[in-house]
Amino acid sequence: MLTTDEAFRKFKSRLELNEKEQKNVSARHKELREYLRERFDLEDDFLTGSYKRYTKTKPLKDVDIFCVLGKKEKHYRDELPSNVLEAFRKELAAKYGAEAVKVQRRSVSVDFGVVVDAEDNTDYRVVSMDVVPAFPLGKNYEIPDKDDGGWIKTNPTVHEDKAIEAHAAYQGEWKGIVRMLKYWNNHHDKPIKPSFLLEVMALECLHPPFNGRFEYEFQAAFNTLANRMADRWEDPARLGPPVSDMMTADKKQAAKQALQQAARETTLAIDLERQGKNGEALQAWRRLFGPKFPLS
Repeated sequence: MLTTDEAFRKFKSRLELNEKEQKNVSARHKELREYLRERFDLEDDFLTGSYKRYTKTKPLKDVDIFCVLGKKEKHYRDELPSNVLEAFRKELAAKYGAEAVKVQRRSVSVDFGVVVDAEDNTDYRVVSMDVVPAFPLGKNYEIPDKDDGGWIKTNPTVHEDKAIEAHAAYQGEWKGIVRMLKYWNNHHDKPIKPSFLLEVMALECLHPPFNGRFEYEFQAAFNTLANRMADRWEDPARLGPPVSDMMTADKKQAAKQALQQAARETTLAIDLERQGKNGEALQAWRRLFGPKFPLS
């Protein structure tokens, strides 16, 4: 039977992208980017978001592609943000089908029709990608916000740099812990949404250095996250609106309760291990995190 540490390390490994998944993502994003270059004047296009920061969890979905628009598309900047999103939706729907493409608040989603099984497996395939139109603004960018009817300043590179710094300060364990927290979030119907908010909170709520025991890290993390769920969480780049503004007070309260319950469940699992009931402890951790947490 696995020890708790062995189980967590195996769990962390299961949430990392393997070679087959990387190849599938690579093929998909190259296909999509090449297609968009034929349809729009793009100054640049690149992968970004949690996939680029190595904090993307399983099942693999919503991989972000940043499309920086060139001079020929500048007119969209003077129009409603929804117009450029609709333009991307129309072109992507022509290739992937209308039902597979939808406009979101700040991006356009493309669903590849991949089925996720009960164990969160996708046969090593990416489920979906999000295309984010952007305009350059010095060293930063502006992206459309359909709901607010305005343009949001952002800089993905700053987000990536902060994740790298946090990972180094945590003895190389920060990104793995964030992936596991995001997997917990997915398994419980995403009480914290967007999942980027959970990552932003982790920049402050995970206190380095890593103490060497995952079970105690998560016990502390769930408690701290719950206590600070109602805080105002700024964009790490200090350019856009607070990331926490996308959740209402009621949703924040529901998320706090989910985190408090998770903290109680971590205490239960730790107590079971202390009593020598290792098998029951592993079952408790699996109930908390989901089917990717191993029992053997």
